[in-house]
Amino acid sequence: MSPVAVPHLRHERQLLRDGARLVAGMDEVGRGSLAGPVSVGVVVIDDRTRTAPRGVADSKLLTPAARQALVPALSRWGLARAVGHASPDEIDAVGILAALRLAGRRALAQVSLVVGPVDAVLLDGNHDWLTGTPTLFDDEDEEAPRVHLRIKADRSCASVAAASVLAKCERDALMVSLADTHPAYRWAENKGYASPEHLAALRELGPCVLHRRSWHLPTPGGEFVPDDELPTSDDEDVPLTGADLVGGMMGP
Repeated sequence: MSPVAVPHLRHERQLLRDGARLVAGMDEVGRGSLAGPVSVGVVVIDDRTRTAPRGVADSKLLTPAARQALVPALSRWGLARAVGHASPDEIDAVGILAALRLAGRRALAQVSLVVGPVDAVLLDGNHDWLTGTPTLFDDEDEEAPRVHLRIKADRSCASVAAASVLAKCERDALMVSLADTHPAYRWAENKGYASPEHLAALRELGPCVLHRRSWHLPTPGGEFVPDDELPTSDDEDVPLTGADLVGGMMGP
């Protein structure tokens, strides 16, 4: 088995050498969930930022305990950090890609209050969901920073890996806090993803106000054909599909 690569700051430092003053690593979690928000983490660094805390890695490669153990150190690393969220209602209104942009811009707005506008963003993947036409929820006067795409940035770029851990921990904690209000769906265990228990509860009770109702969810007495790409947790990488452009991965 080949060793797991340790995230580093080489890509971030190249952007700083190219003229950026502040570079932000950004990553999302919750895109494939059936309920709850989609969340985007951001961590800002500059040319004085030292190596990331030991153990930082893509959140999907870490156990829940390992992720949580990193939070205190990550909360002190870098210049600023934040997590932005877009609600199920917003996902239903504008689609998952626009909701990702909304959550990302909310995270950037939080860090900009601390360090000022970010010059460049490192984004995991091959699709820029951060820039684009503003929705009715966006601040149209807000200027988006330059986005640099990198495949598997959450495994090679320390700022992106750190953002993924912070976003995953905050969203997981939120779903656990919501579980008591809607116990039948077992969100404390599945965090809103399509676990067998979650799907069974949807077939029995139907969706609640925190479900993404624009998606093709199981309903009482209704026929539900699972999507082969539907993740049961953030431990699976799920590619964007055409349906992402409307209501979600299982949108109309």
